[in-house]
Amino acid sequence: MIHKTGNRVAPVKVLVIGGGAREHALCRSLSLDPDVTALHCAPGNAGIAEVAEVHPVDALDGSAVAELAASLRADLVVVGPEAPLVAGVADVLRERGVPVFGPSAEAALLEGSKAFAKDVMASANVPTARSYVCVTPEEVDAALDAFGAPYVVKDDGLAAGKGVVVTPDIAAAREHALACERVVIEEFLDGPEVSLFAITDGETVLPLQPAQDFKRALDADEGPNTGGMGAYSPLPWADPKLVDEVLETVLQPTVDELRRRGTPFSGLLYAGLAITSRGVRVIEFNARFGDPETQVVLARLRTPLASVLFNAATGNLAAEPPLRWSDDAAVTVVIASHNYPGTPRTGDVIEGLAGAAEVEQAYVLHAGTAHDAQGRVVSAGGRVLSVTATGAGLEQARTRAYEAVSRIRLDGSHHRTDIAAKAAASA
Repeated sequence: MIHKTGNRVAPVKVLVIGGGAREHALCRSLSLDPDVTALHCAPGNAGIAEVAEVHPVDALDGSAVAELAASLRADLVVVGPEAPLVAGVADVLRERGVPVFGPSAEAALLEGSKAFAKDVMASANVPTARSYVCVTPEEVDAALDAFGAPYVVKDDGLAAGKGVVVTPDIAAAREHALACERVVIEEFLDGPEVSLFAITDGETVLPLQPAQDFKRALDADEGPNTGGMGAYSPLPWADPKLVDEVLETVLQPTVDELRRRGTPFSGLLYAGLAITSRGVRVIEFNARFGDPETQVVLARLRTPLASVLFNAATGNLAAEPPLRWSDDAAVTVVIASHNYPGTPRTGDVIEGLAGAAEVEQAYVLHAGTAHDAQGRVVSAGGRVLSVTATGAGLEQARTRAYEAVSRIRLDGSHHRTDIAAKAAASA
């Protein structure tokens, strides 16, 4: 069943696939949409269970996901993580007539293969770093020598946000390259990084608001790469014309090129960008909402989410009116488990969640959590929680987010203390 109001069409029953903070953020936004009367998530987590009915499922098994969607009579399935998309889960759903927000396996190669993404960008004249695709030690050495330090080495396949090494140490760069079957070695891009999401049905492209995330584990961008330790939006230092420029030079050309190739991209196109001294350059593409940027972008979105995703899934995105945004700022801080991003410790009891939720305009999104035999919420992954807050500006949002973080107790956990600090100071 769907609701129709004028040109607006929205699903009543929505199933979200995934179980991280990104999916919790999506479920939270969908739960606030008055058109959504039944919200499900599979496999979900301890926090998602508070806003959606959760179901066990193998997210990589397209048939199992499709059978669950059929049993729930879902009007829309939203595939959150990249691995199910690359595995073709969205294809199985489409074959069975289920509207799905998420690209096909062929189109998801934009994230699944760095080499494929580079080829698409070259064909579409999308600005990006010069690069070499390497499979032998000799090719690796030649590419490293050609670009010089700092060295940028990317695993060609999926690596959960941790397949990239940026280092001045040629030995470390070479070691990472040789540990991968195929790598992309590229020139280093200077300048700040920006994440910009766009919803598309394969033709129309609807950009969201930009955000900035923090990939390194430690303050001052020290330590190893992670899946993201925090994010903020808006970006007070960014050119007001940035979104329009990226839509014109990056997002629309990429969507048009994939459609020209016969592999239209329908879903969420994520452009990781560097604002260099020579202009905007694409660092990478992802085929789904990014984590932790999703948390702050959706915190600022005022347009009900369900109809936008449904119209993208059904090829009717051109009917969507312009998105509405809050003027508030949003900040999210990730609480990670002991030893993350190495081998994280799990099973530790999490306390203080209720107290954190009492902070004004702050809330906690679960990433790696579960319930133990006593019903307590425990850690079940590397990045455990995303604490998100909004405020009249970045400084107020930061203050609220960190106040909420201070009320949470997780033995051995760590978090960055400088999320959005420079941006707030310069705003």
